[in-house]
Amino acid sequence: MNDDPQTGLTDPVEAMLAQASLKRTLFEPASRYYGIDIATREEGGMVVAYIRRRFLPRTDRFQLVQEHVVTEGERLDNIAARYFGDPTLFWRLCDANDAMRPAALTEVPGRRLSITLPLGVNGTAL
Repeated sequence: MNDDPQTGLTDPVEAMLAQASLKRTLFEPASRYYGIDIATREEGGMVVAYIRRRFLPRTDRFQLVQEHVVTEGERLDNIAARYFGDPTLFWRLCDANDAMRPAALTEVPGRRLSITLPLGVNGTAL
């Protein structure tokens, strides 16, 4: 197959995506890294790809649905499964509660965790 003269890509799907300026991502829509840019740098004569830094969103951008009071021995993945139906969405609890270290959210029994809608979704959209 010949290269596309405009993009230099051989795969027609790749060429179409490049022309349409659609952003590709390695991550599933439910991933905290979805939509984060991948960049490259040269290191020792090789090109190394890496994920750009992800910053925690401001907590005031989330719409609170309810609160959860942490009990002794509770795990964040179990809390995520209870409220979101998916234990791998624990990172949504981290974002909504301004936690860089997930374990910090369940270390102290009695802590109140904000259970929120996903970022960018508000009650009026439901």
